[in-house]
Amino acid sequence: MNKLHIAISTDKIDTTIKDYTVRLGIPPCSFVEGEYALWRTETLNLSVRQDASCKPGKLRHLGWEDPSATEFSQDIDVNGIVWERFNAQHQADEINQIWSEANYTCDPDF
Repeated sequence: MNKLHIAISTDKIDTTIKDYTVRLGIPPCSFVEGEYALWRTETLNLSVRQDASCKPGKLRHLGWEDPSATEFSQDIDVNGIVWERFNAQHQADEINQIWSEANYTCDPDF
């Protein structure tokens, strides 16, 4: 099943993690102190990132976590929004490439 991916910018990562953990009812499955967090539910893939290139609280991009994706891809829709398509391992590889200390492993079946 495809999961909607939403990526949001923040300048309050710790507070955001606490808030979204309550809202989603689960802690993040990946966390990089002061920079990044990821939640994966049955239907949603949500990431928050301290990103100086994007105003806090703004959408960074959207996409689909798609188990059938054979490669990471992205395009831009008619409104200028970046849409990504990837599988769970692609995302784990990207997280670990950006933040080697994350040591994130995903459960592709979740």
